[in-house]
Amino acid sequence: MFRSLMIPSPPLEGYAAVAGWIARDPDSETFVFRKFDGLAARNLLCIQSELLSIEKELALVDRQDARSAQDDLRAKDTARSWETLVSRSGAGHEESRRRMALLDSLRSKIKEYHEALLLQSQIAQLRRPNGRVLAALRRWFKQPEPMLGGAAKRYLDDENDLVALKPAAEIDYLSQFLRRHWTVEMEPTRDGRAQIGRFDERSVALATSAITIAVAAFLLIGSITTFHLVDAAAGVADAVKLVLIAAFTSAFALSLVLITNARRAEIFAATAAYAAVLVVFVSGDISSSPPS
Repeated sequence: MFRSLMIPSPPLEGYAAVAGWIARDPDSETFVFRKFDGLAARNLLCIQSELLSIEKELALVDRQDARSAQDDLRAKDTARSWETLVSRSGAGHEESRRRMALLDSLRSKIKEYHEALLLQSQIAQLRRPNGRVLAALRRWFKQPEPMLGGAAKRYLDDENDLVALKPAAEIDYLSQFLRRHWTVEMEPTRDGRAQIGRFDERSVALATSAITIAVAAFLLIGSITTFHLVDAAAGVADAVKLVLIAAFTSAFALSLVLITNARRAEIFAATAAYAAVLVVFVSGDISSSPPS
């Protein structure tokens, strides 16, 4: 009687292992690569220099054509008519062939240059990888020895030249706090000395949204309820209401800083609007209440 035995496959090595580990992240935050800013700048400078050379040669040809056109009607027509330029170039006229060659070079080179500029503009807008993700990637990649050999083993060294293809969508303090303390699926590093946790970014986003809604409801409904209770109480000084307005407004501004990505101008505008609502709500009671 024969029994088939399942022989476990050996672990992947090299590029296959690194690619598999990067692809395992459901949020694709581990897609971190070099952007080669130095090489990109050199490439743009080289193409730019080629265009400068073409520009200089075309300017020289234009000056020569201008001098020739004063005595030669054919040269004048060549400078003005595309059809004449093509015809004379095909007939073997040296100056026309030279101009056509320059224009052909210009078409291909200016297209290459503009495409490179646009691509570099898009790459420049990519964000750096999150420190948490980069630390985990470096720990797994480098210990106990780099997963890749040659120059590739140092591709994570220069943090300023790294980009994340899909960084975390929310970078507010609340989201960062939840990511650091979220329940994760742990896996050991290759050297077995540490654990790397993986979690689904959607769960953090849902928790952040729920907390944001709760805080917003508290600051709106809680402030109204508080002022209603204060109005119902006898002998409450107007100064108490002013202190409550300051406290709720400060809490609102702090919540915007901690749980949103609002800019300073947006925080200022939203806080001013919130304070105005509170003032309008209690202003009638303050003005009509007897002096204490």
